[in-house]
Amino acid sequence: METRQLEYFVAVAEELSFTRAAQRLFATQSTVSATIRALETDLGATLFDRSTRRVALSTAGALLLPEAKAALESVERAREVVQQASAGLRGSLRIGTLTSMNAFDLPVLLGAFHRRHPLVDLHLTVSLTGSSGLAEDIRHGRLDVALLGLSRAELGGLDATQLASVPYYAVLPDSHPLAGHESVRLPELDGELFVDCPRGFGNRLAVDREFAARGLSRRVAAEVADLRTVPRYVAAGLGVAVLPGTARLGIPGVVAIPVAETSLTWPLTVVVSAKRPPSQALRTLLELFVSAAAEEDITEF
Repeated sequence: METRQLEYFVAVAEELSFTRAAQRLFATQSTVSATIRALETDLGATLFDRSTRRVALSTAGALLLPEAKAALESVERAREVVQQASAGLRGSLRIGTLTSMNAFDLPVLLGAFHRRHPLVDLHLTVSLTGSSGLAEDIRHGRLDVALLGLSRAELGGLDATQLASVPYYAVLPDSHPLAGHESVRLPELDGELFVDCPRGFGNRLAVDREFAARGLSRRVAAEVADLRTVPRYVAAGLGVAVLPGTARLGIPGVVAIPVAETSLTWPLTVVVSAKRPPSQALRTLLELFVSAAAEEDITEF
């Protein structure tokens, strides 16, 4: 049994697709299929139930999966220990972040990390499906670490460290009846049309949940994947918005007013898998994130 065979098996088991596994492994589908067949021959067992419509783990495959993951993690830890002893931190880190995350300067932080640890390759991914998509990527092993904004209840299977708690603002046209208020209560926005991010974005989930808990109604008339542009759509008259950390808009025709409910905050959180022990490179990067957040008063998204 070879390490490569186990890597291919885990990829297919997590993706439940030979095509997606091949894309993830940067290999051809025929290579992945041949490797899995060789592993099945070596073990004398069928690991996947295959049909023209679906791929599913067999009983033997389900039993092998946690053992294969543990074996790969042991190999990676052994490689890491040897490499650190000979030449400092090595390896690669797959980092996920949001399209609109400006809470701190991520390029500057990663630049500092690279200067200290030039043998660690950094692969940055921006999520187009929001915090929920990043969380799923961590759970399925497609990312090593991610910066996102989800509540604790939505972080099952993840090891999370909250870096900041960002307040929400009502973003209103300057002609809105509430535009001159010092603060806005959510019931005052009951029944309004809204501009918001798509479902799955952490800020959208939080606001939807808060309105539902209070028995308030709202209809999202326009969905925008880049949170930074939402105020421009508010200025265009498509609705109002409730967004985290928009104290300094600088957009004509729009005002940002603090939401009175202090319980509604956006958590900036760094997450890793709770099932896979972090490498030394990952632990070092996590320490850098925590240190950077402690040095700044983060009130902006």
